[in-house]
Amino acid sequence: MVVATGTASGKSLAYLAPVLSALADGAEAPNRRGATALYLAPTKALAADQRRAVRALAAPLGNAVRPAVYDGDTPVEEREWVRQYANYVLTNPDMLHRGILPAHPRWSSFLRALRYVVIDECHTYRGVFGSHVAQVLRRLRRLCARYGSDPVFLLASATASDPAAAASRLTGVPVTEVADDASPRGEVVFALWEPPLLTELRGEKGAPVRRTATAETADLLTDLVVQGVRTVAFVRSRRGAELIAVIAQERLAEVNRSLPGRVAAYRGGYLPEERRALERALHSGELLGLAATTALELGVDVSGLDAVLITGYPGTRASLWQQAGRAGRAGQGALAVLIARDDPLDTYLVHHPEALFRQPVEATVLDPDNPYVLAPHLCAAAAEIPLTEADLPLFGPAAAELVTQLEAAKLLRRRATAWHWTRRERASDLTDIRGGGGRPVQIVEAATGRLLGTVDESAAHTAVHDGAVHLHQGRTYLVKQLDLEDSVALVEESSPPFSTTARDTTSISVLETETEIPWGPARLCFGSVEVTNQVVSYLRRKLITGEVLGEAKLDLPPRTLRTRAVWWTVTEDQLDEARINPEILGGALHAAEHASIGLLPLFATCDRWDIGGVSVPLHPDTLLPTVFVYDGHPGGAGFAERAFHTAHAWLTATRDAIASCECEAGCPSCIQSPKCGNGNDPLHKRGAIRLLTRLLAQAPPP
Repeated sequence: MVVATGTASGKSLAYLAPVLSALADGAEAPNRRGATALYLAPTKALAADQRRAVRALAAPLGNAVRPAVYDGDTPVEEREWVRQYANYVLTNPDMLHRGILPAHPRWSSFLRALRYVVIDECHTYRGVFGSHVAQVLRRLRRLCARYGSDPVFLLASATASDPAAAASRLTGVPVTEVADDASPRGEVVFALWEPPLLTELRGEKGAPVRRTATAETADLLTDLVVQGVRTVAFVRSRRGAELIAVIAQERLAEVNRSLPGRVAAYRGGYLPEERRALERALHSGELLGLAATTALELGVDVSGLDAVLITGYPGTRASLWQQAGRAGRAGQGALAVLIARDDPLDTYLVHHPEALFRQPVEATVLDPDNPYVLAPHLCAAAAEIPLTEADLPLFGPAAAELVTQLEAAKLLRRRATAWHWTRRERASDLTDIRGGGGRPVQIVEAATGRLLGTVDESAAHTAVHDGAVHLHQGRTYLVKQLDLEDSVALVEESSPPFSTTARDTTSISVLETETEIPWGPARLCFGSVEVTNQVVSYLRRKLITGEVLGEAKLDLPPRTLRTRAVWWTVTEDQLDEARINPEILGGALHAAEHASIGLLPLFATCDRWDIGGVSVPLHPDTLLPTVFVYDGHPGGAGFAERAFHTAHAWLTATRDAIASCECEAGCPSCIQSPKCGNGNDPLHKRGAIRLLTRLLAQAPPP
């Protein structure tokens, strides 16, 4: 069963009632363990918060319910007690993948008695992460069957489109949905806030510059804290959370010296003790303002919040309402403000509010059959228990062919009727289910050797390259050296008056066209591609205004990615009809590519940074002008496929977003991209509008 209703609607009680009842009944059983339940949360903060709630709710039951968190922060000396005695274990998919399933003999009594598996905030399991979690759950079901249990899956989700189908795809079992939300709630005033254009400043290619959403959020957070309004500002990036907290603290110090200490940042990458201290301060009311990443978005019961600031559209309408719902949970009125970034999608939404308030929430996109996802989980399953022919249907239709390939690659060996994992290393270490891949890069203070935090290896080229600005706990550091071989970034504390943004270049080749449909003489296609990407430089920008101060070159190795893409071509006749001559063709295609990448998160549950694009006036594989948009993950994540199936609505919104922007020749709110390796050159705004209009005029009905 999946309960898909709004925030603070009682979803937790809906699954806790049967779970705690089963645990209480099981405590009276003659065997020592009784019934057990497993709770999965996407973040550690949510699991810790749920343990507090369960302890309070189950207090009258004495020792019948024994909740315990089991994650990477759990001390080694406590872990054996959790395995042997806890009957309600709260963990996350990462720990289930790496810590519990590979060690299933030590968890045998828990798995044998497993009655319920609770999957909280299941709408967050999308894209590559969701695809990995789907396979982890299939491995869990296989082990449960081995130990003789058949647990019931209970899922909780924010309001989503077709939650039953998404939950069924995630778990691999039929799921019934409950989506009728009749819970009472206080009034929420929702504001759409567009920062003003700064007429005195000009950006790349002379484009107008809009005041940054970060600066606007810091100002609003400052004003609300001064008035005693308990506020959380949600920010999409770790660096943004740190920056907003620093700016707000500086401005609050000018008002009252006691106020800066009541504002802080909260993000992933902090040490466990730092996260726990911030969570306690927020719950107690010691903190009045918090700038947080989505680590605090998901279901954390922060009672007493009065306002939520959302710095930039969070990528999906489900996340938007999830974040807005953090305020007013006690039934009082609340304020929610979406502060638009200088981005095509944000600009489109503040000018088309019906896209937020009238359209249904998007479907959750995941692809468990992605071979890059499935292959390492087949190896992990074989390491847990030898894999048989009868097991393969559990893992999907692609499993049989992949097992043969894994055997040929000598990752698995067939003996009698089963495949075995024969290598010394742990099979669960073959993949990072968060999609990062590789060893995390450690961020180390050069002068002291102190470990500040980590960053995924896949993000290191853009986040901690030489010269990058890194923020941690309100302090600013400059990266002196990125050592990819040893996975270490050496930093030193500094106070530069700028931020940094990496730039890259990309080329693409078509490997296989799986589907194509005619749009008049044009073609809309979907298939497999190979992408070669290289970070080549970085920009330095002023902190408050975003004005470009300069560009520095980088010497980093290229990376190759095999993934899935959607692409469309246009013919010479269509170019003539759209009045696109060769001089502006590259700029029109480039502008349409940038804007379409910015708008895709409105139709697929992805982030702009999960996808990439390439536009070519004459591509060698299509022999026509072509625009590609691809998934930024090996094997694909389902985003490009979703774009293919919603292409008419997606490209219509893209054209409208460009046309409605108030700039003359293009700006970051419509056709400029912050990660364009070509320095946003060439771009032609009016050409892109004419090109998309002609393409859509000959497209089949949606």
